[in-house]
Amino acid sequence: MELERPTAARGSLPLGAILDWYILREFLGPFFFSTAGFSVILLSGLLFELTDLIFVKNVAAGTVFRMLMYRLPALMVMTLPIAVLFSTLLSLGRLSQDSELTVMRSCGAPFRRLVVIILLAGLGVSGLTFMVNDRVVPWANQEFESMLRRIIFEEGRPVVEENVFFRAGADRYFYIRRMDPSGELHDVMIYELPERAGFPTFIHARSGSYLGDTWTLHNGVHRETDERGFTVQEARFETMILQTDERADVYFGTQRTTDEMSRRELASHIERFQRGGLQVRSFVVDYHMKLAMPMASFMFALFGAPLALRSRGGRAYGIAVSIVATFLYYVASSVSRSLGVNAVLDPLLAAWITNAAFGAVGAVLIAVSDGLR
Repeated sequence: MELERPTAARGSLPLGAILDWYILREFLGPFFFSTAGFSVILLSGLLFELTDLIFVKNVAAGTVFRMLMYRLPALMVMTLPIAVLFSTLLSLGRLSQDSELTVMRSCGAPFRRLVVIILLAGLGVSGLTFMVNDRVVPWANQEFESMLRRIIFEEGRPVVEENVFFRAGADRYFYIRRMDPSGELHDVMIYELPERAGFPTFIHARSGSYLGDTWTLHNGVHRETDERGFTVQEARFETMILQTDERADVYFGTQRTTDEMSRRELASHIERFQRGGLQVRSFVVDYHMKLAMPMASFMFALFGAPLALRSRGGRAYGIAVSIVATFLYYVASSVSRSLGVNAVLDPLLAAWITNAAFGAVGAVLIAVSDGLR
């Protein structure tokens, strides 16, 4: 006797939509739980670090709480991709263990069709992550760092940081790549906007220092450009003295790292420096990473979905695979970023190579998964 394939009743949802909704419900429970759980764990670790501000620095508890809240968006950006991977493995793993996926596939739905809803959920989370990372995180990070710098500044310690931008006056911008404990600055870049419309003047020094409102720069180049952006004058110098309108300490409250800038703001700085002929590979890599890293949620869904079919250990399997895959992804991303910054890889390739590898493996595994029963 041949079994008839089940069909949806007239007026009801199609069978595919019913399966999508069923799988999505299985996914959403672990997703929200793991997002909250991972966020609490990371917040707890940050709270442990900030506790010294309360008991040692006598900072008000309300101030520390505000700092925690400002850090929450950045922590959410970190936890969302991990939560997608964890919930993908947990939800599809449960359906596989209970043979529900087998029943669905016997109804004529191939595995690649069943995981579409998971991939769409991962893509949606990636879109949300990008918006939060581009619009909320830079502002929140800047507020957090500003509060921390004010606390440090009150103690009289140097508050200039590494890899930061800040504005010194109405028409002058500084970038400092690295600062030694002794106070010596390395790779100082300055661009000064002209009084009228046109391209800025650039100064790039290998090292320097500051005292009050005086900056002393060493081993650098001063470059001027015309209204079309072409270099019209370039002069090298061993030592240059710059005066700012205020003491350097006043400007340090406006420091901004690439984490405190939106993708558009970072692109603006890159364009200005590149027009002056300065090499800013690290900024270009970070610019591409601001789009590549939020795509981790989609890549984790693509990578994790077929692995769930091989689940034999229930939740323990999902947790173990999540830990290993997350570790591999972020280590690979850090290595590829370093290779991009050091000109071993093209900046665009350095930002996307990890996503490409995880996505390719996931796509291949999904393609062959329909042969697994």
